[in-house]
Amino acid sequence: MSQQDWLDKDFYAVLGVSKDADAQAIKKAYRKKARDLHPDRHPDDPTAEDRFKQVGEAYSVLNDPEQRKQYDAIRAMGAGGARFAAGPGGAGGGAGFEDLFGSMFSGGGSRGGFGGGGFSGSGASGVNIEDLMGMFGQGGGFPGGAGGQAGFRGAAPGEDISARTRIGFRDAAQGTEVTLDVGGRRVTARIPAGVKDGQKIRLRGKGRPGQGGAPAGDLLLTLDVTPHPVWTADGADLRITVPVSFDEAVLGTRLQVPLLDGGTVTVKVPAGTPAGRSLRVKGKGLKTAKRTGDLLVQIQVAVPSHVEGDAKKAVEDLREALAGEDPRAGLAEAASR
Repeated sequence: MSQQDWLDKDFYAVLGVSKDADAQAIKKAYRKKARDLHPDRHPDDPTAEDRFKQVGEAYSVLNDPEQRKQYDAIRAMGAGGARFAAGPGGAGGGAGFEDLFGSMFSGGGSRGGFGGGGFSGSGASGVNIEDLMGMFGQGGGFPGGAGGQAGFRGAAPGEDISARTRIGFRDAAQGTEVTLDVGGRRVTARIPAGVKDGQKIRLRGKGRPGQGGAPAGDLLLTLDVTPHPVWTADGADLRITVPVSFDEAVLGTRLQVPLLDGGTVTVKVPAGTPAGRSLRVKGKGLKTAKRTGDLLVQIQVAVPSHVEGDAKKAVEDLREALAGEDPRAGLAEAASR
């Protein structure tokens, strides 16, 4: 982050705290802002991510006592209109260091040199010279001198990273932990229970590391979920299709239905249950952070591919007994509406 950024940006306003706020108040304000402005809570707002990053940027500076001290000193200089740019004869023709120090230490802000403030204490702006010296270079010197290099030190938050991974249905349903190779680094990430195919999740602090102790960026992970031959998920609800015989559907029965965790549950199939009906078993679906879903058992009537002997005779007798019933009654009339 450049010195001009610090001059132009009011980090206290970004976090909504006063300039004399203590570290606890700053941390509390940051957590609230980060939670309220998180992009996942504003999927239709294209500015959400920028506002979220501004909050992280402000916190990375104000949470560090040394950086906050430097920032306050720079902002105090900026209040007098000073800017870092080329001086007379340089590119840009803007105010140079002569203006900068003149505005800080002379009572009238003249370009002729330092005024009554001197190097012994604070200038007219109230900035201590020791604070100022500590802002230049690594050794506290002025730009170009033996003390260090030009420019202000600032810590930039780490960048967000996008990645993609494939997990099995059971891992997606129950939650799992995956290890990824992201940008040459091994990253371990916890996948919450109940994620679905194509879902994007944001893993905070798993992106690129920040500079100078600033927060790391986030990992934006897209999940590809491998379908299961038996189970499907509908939110937190689990679905399973269970075949029953014709007589079980007609006369009713009790089924032992498998559960995702390896157990079973007894499900009552009422007499006369048609194919395609779903029977709900409360609390036997997925357990997510938001709720526990249900198990939906869809009935599929198994029709024999061929019958003979007594079985065939029994079916023929049933057909004769039910000759007066038309399962398609009203279909043509409804279709013509």
